Amino acid sequence: MKKSILGVLVCCLMTSVFGQNNKSLKKEVIASVEIQKEELITVSDKIWAAAEIAFQEKVSAETLIAYAKANGFNVEEGVADTPTAFIASYGSGKPVIGILGEFDALPGISQKAVPEKTPLVQGAAGHGCGHNLFGTASLGAAVAIKNLIAEGKLKGTVKFFGTPAEEKYFGKLWMARAGLFDDLDACLDWHPADHTEADVQSSLALVDFKVEFFGQTAHASADPWNGRSASDALELYTHGINSFREHIKPTVRIHYHIQDGGQVVNVVPDYSRIWVRVRDTKREGMNEVYERVKKMAEGAAILADVDYKISLISGIHEILPNRTGGAAVQKNLEALGDLTYTESETAYAYKIQEATSKPKLGINGKITPLKPTEEHPMGGSTDVGDVSFLVPVVRLGVTVAPEGTPWHSWAVVACGGMSIGHKGMVYAAKALGMSMIDLFTDKQLLQDVKDEFKMRKGEYQYEAMLPSGPPPVGEE
Repeated sequence: MKKSILGVLVCCLMTSVFGQNNKSLKKEVIASVEIQKEELITVSDKIWAAAEIAFQEKVSAETLIAYAKANGFNVEEGVADTPTAFIASYGSGKPVIGILGEFDALPGISQKAVPEKTPLVQGAAGHGCGHNLFGTASLGAAVAIKNLIAEGKLKGTVKFFGTPAEEKYFGKLWMARAGLFDDLDACLDWHPADHTEADVQSSLALVDFKVEFFGQTAHASADPWNGRSASDALELYTHGINSFREHIKPTVRIHYHIQDGGQVVNVVPDYSRIWVRVRDTKREGMNEVYERVKKMAEGAAILADVDYKISLISGIHEILPNRTGGAAVQKNLEALGDLTYTESETAYAYKIQEATSKPKLGINGKITPLKPTEEHPMGGSTDVGDVSFLVPVVRLGVTVAPEGTPWHSWAVVACGGMSIGHKGMVYAAKALGMSMIDLFTDKQLLQDVKDEFKMRKGEYQYEAMLPSGPPPVGEE
């Protein structure tokens, strides 16, 4: 009996010491991020001003790489045949904890840091998804962890993944195919949002493909009967897709972008091209619609008496959520407390909402309670999904814009270049660093995160949905 009581006391003492040490390390992470704060804002603002699109993020990647090297990381550049992809590592041995960072912008939404639509450079790109904040916060958290490893207070390896082209081609796919995530025990990821939460939801699986039609030119007035119109085929194809919308499940989304519908009005065009995207909450449902929509291209070609070609661009998996990791993140968010804003920031938010015809609700800096994981959540897609089929991914979202702000818009760009975005970025770096402490120090938590990952993945064997060859660097 005495031995049993002694064992319980020792266990309780060890748990208490572990908890105190864990809290102490988290305080050091928070302090480290605070020390970095002005440098992180400088890095983020430089990326915000550069606003480079998929696979063209030269300045953005170089800025993050320079910061990583200045803080003692070993950096491997140009990984996975991608000039702007890189890995910054520090430490040795297990556990190996990764953190993802994105930094690409969206075309055509350039914006000054003002609350009314005012392009910084007319027609240029802008960070309408907050990736200038995303990559910078993640690297700031990695630096805080690196410092603790360097001081001997943590054991293991931290890896920051600089991942380009999330908005268009999904650069993580080539990194996944190259096996760059395979040695991780777990990985963290965050995303800018209009609320703050531990993210335990999935996303939409997606496939992108290009359809080209090839016909015969002729004079559009003198002898149109000698022409076979590629643009007719394109119109028939889009009509087929739009008619099909009535008969798809509510979880499905189909988008397209006409890239070439002919050059001049008085020539029957012999070439047309369209980019098509199919999504669903599960890749099985996505694949079913994908096959149907591909058949429609053949039908359109037959009707217009032209040839056609379908080319896969890329496809991404839905996210495998991890509630075990999410619960740990939730505790760290609650420990950090709500984000608060000044009167001028709240006024700025009201102006953003007025300019985008949204209710004037201000900014929501409160922490959202941990939500149930939905079977069929709606929303967007991300190549983080593919990483989540290779390694457990623990995720969070942090407020960087007013409530209801249209995403992928000038309004998000306007917030990402000023204090509202900066506050969210610094907060995210702290929450990420604290959550990484949990994974480095709590062996049982890390094992539970891994066990949930294995359970959710089941027997599925991951394979990147990509054409053969390197990424389409240099393509518009």
